[in-house]
Amino acid sequence: MRATPHKALAASAFAIAALLAAALPATATSAAAAPAACTPAQVVANGGLESGTSPWTQSQTGLITNRTGQSAHGGTSFAWLNGVGSTHTDTLSQSVTIPSGCDSASLTFWMHVDTAETTTSTKYDKLTAKIGATTLATYSNLDKNTGYVQKTFDVSAFAGQTVTLAFTGTEDSSLKTNFVLDDIALNTSGGTTPPGDSTRTPAAPAYTVSLSSNAAGTVWTGHESATFTNASATPLSEVYLRLWDNYHGTCAAMPIVVSNVTGGTAGALSVNCTALKIDLPAPLTQGQSATIGFDLGITLPSGADRFGHDGAFAFVGNALPVLAVRDGAGWHLDPYTNNGESFYSLASDFSVALDHPSSLLVPATGGSVDTPGTSGRTVTTATASKVRDFAWAAGPFTKISGTSAAGTPVNVYSVSGISAADSQSMLTTAKSAVDAHSARFGAYPYGELDAVIDNNFWFGGMEYPGFVLDLVSTTALTHEIAHQWWYGIVGDDQYNNPWLDEAFTDYATDLAQNKTGASCWNSVSWASSAEKISNSMAYWDTHSSRYSTVIYGYGKCALHDLRRVLGDTAMAKLLKDYATSHWYGVSTTAEFKAAAQAATATDLTSFWTTHRIDG
Repeated sequence: MRATPHKALAASAFAIAALLAAALPATATSAAAAPAACTPAQVVANGGLESGTSPWTQSQTGLITNRTGQSAHGGTSFAWLNGVGSTHTDTLSQSVTIPSGCDSASLTFWMHVDTAETTTSTKYDKLTAKIGATTLATYSNLDKNTGYVQKTFDVSAFAGQTVTLAFTGTEDSSLKTNFVLDDIALNTSGGTTPPGDSTRTPAAPAYTVSLSSNAAGTVWTGHESATFTNASATPLSEVYLRLWDNYHGTCAAMPIVVSNVTGGTAGALSVNCTALKIDLPAPLTQGQSATIGFDLGITLPSGADRFGHDGAFAFVGNALPVLAVRDGAGWHLDPYTNNGESFYSLASDFSVALDHPSSLLVPATGGSVDTPGTSGRTVTTATASKVRDFAWAAGPFTKISGTSAAGTPVNVYSVSGISAADSQSMLTTAKSAVDAHSARFGAYPYGELDAVIDNNFWFGGMEYPGFVLDLVSTTALTHEIAHQWWYGIVGDDQYNNPWLDEAFTDYATDLAQNKTGASCWNSVSWASSAEKISNSMAYWDTHSSRYSTVIYGYGKCALHDLRRVLGDTAMAKLLKDYATSHWYGVSTTAEFKAAAQAATATDLTSFWTTHRIDG
């Protein structure tokens, strides 16, 4: 899942292209669940105000502008209301449709206020934010600030309605106030039930976490709880927590320490201390729920790794304990692999409060809100719905922001040594990539997207939901963002089926970069009869020099070949509809093969044999 240097070489050596045509109506497969009732979307058009004025309505020409005197939050344009210094009213509005079936709709915008008013008590000039007939908030000259502040409102009550989103600024007869708006978004999500599989349990995990860091952001302590439901007809008498980052230490000095367990009895650690069994007080029958809780300590080792710190910059991936999955094959307690990924988890909800020194920026999975903590500290509270993992970073990053053309807020956090030009290039790449992948596979559902850039990462890049670690590399970042769909939205058992996310992601990267290469599969040369695209990480960890070549290179070449068999239009339909039918679910090789076969009259049996894809 991460674009290691080997992966980047494989991506270059096997660069192929295809332009997918527009998706056709869905093709159902026997294994696929019904399409999601809620398709997550961002419904404000031109929220970054970079694409002219449409479809915004301005009370007068020039409210959307890039003129000097104010600056944008992201990009170059912004909305500048008032600032006249006499009796005056400005209005900026847009009609938006909030789809039904989604149980969450959140309006966000960034606002900067500066004023010539000197009062500390009287609201002379005002800006009102409304949706439909409802006033969300009124701001005034008393809300002046030195930079942009993000405002967030729950507008879920308007689901299924078309309403007008409006900002109205008014000034009195003297002393101007400038109300500046940018990066306006209205994200819908939730209401989407992951495709059911009664063998996969514990289902619907919800994690609540509260942690506090040391001054450097390298040690975190606090508490975590996990609520879950037994989806299986087989009673659930125990659960396992995966303490993945204990791979980076020893059982005598564990980076991840769980203690004071409640809601169950902690058993022995296993799998090199990366799995902790917790026996439940009584077996859960199908449909029953339970909660376990525990104290948690996290200590990062030195090193620019997906779990480690590069000087003043900390990267905290896979550190929160998550529930292992039990499916038809039993409990999945596979070992950690540093060659690829071992992670197999079900779509979950996270609410994570991170208390840290205010000098540190803390990008994280999900949408974040900062509130003042104790003296000199800030609490960053991040919430995320239907994600498979949660990651964050901490450090004195340089941050730049923007909004993609389709309306996804994107933030780039760079360590020291990354030039402003490289940071801007990565922001441009991220905005382009998230829109390209959204158009092909379905709208990006995680609200904002954070990219943390450090050229010291030995592995190249690593993906988490709504959050990626990467080098300065257009191809690698496009790849990691494609993982938001192939692993994030459409999950898989990454240890046993790594091709299902890596090959699909590299194929998506080719498409996003408009690469061509009609003879991709001609470069294939198998090392042995045992070498297959569908092999597990157990095989690749003993044949590591071939991992990138086969999983990335041969894997995406097989998908390009499949496109040539099906045709561009049918392949586009297949992938988009497959993503829809597995949205927040789990993909298997057998399900994808069945979906592909259903998309063509050609018998694909020999295709799978030739391309060594079993399952």
